[in-house]
Amino acid sequence: MNVKLERIYLDGGKSEEAIEETIWSVEDFWAHYDEWELINQNQEEILFRMEIDDISPIVKINGYFGLSENGYLQMFEGKPEEEQIIQSFFQIDTEKLETYQQHELKEGIRIENKEQYKQILDVLKNLEKAGV
Repeated sequence: MNVKLERIYLDGGKSEEAIEETIWSVEDFWAHYDEWELINQNQEEILFRMEIDDISPIVKINGYFGLSENGYLQMFEGKPEEEQIIQSFFQIDTEKLETYQQHELKEGIRIENKEQYKQILDVLKNLEKAGV
């Protein structure tokens, strides 16, 4: 049986792993995947999903927060000038930012862990433009 394991991370990242399983015991098989959510099952494949309470491996390795030219908070793989956008969030009223904050976002703020990711989003969420 082909088994696909889909992991969904806090930052919206997704990873998939494909495994070929030989099912000797149905009970043992389901027990092995009891922490996973069954998404789809057919004759050829079973798809399981798990939400991971962490940032994705790609963001841990090389993730940055930055701003688009029109003031949207974005997450990048690499520095913002490389323009490898992973995700866009919301528009920020940049006039509410301190000069150093504007500079940090222009250069890119390295995302080091889940706590920092959440903290930065929370702080910048307060600067979100209303109604945009």
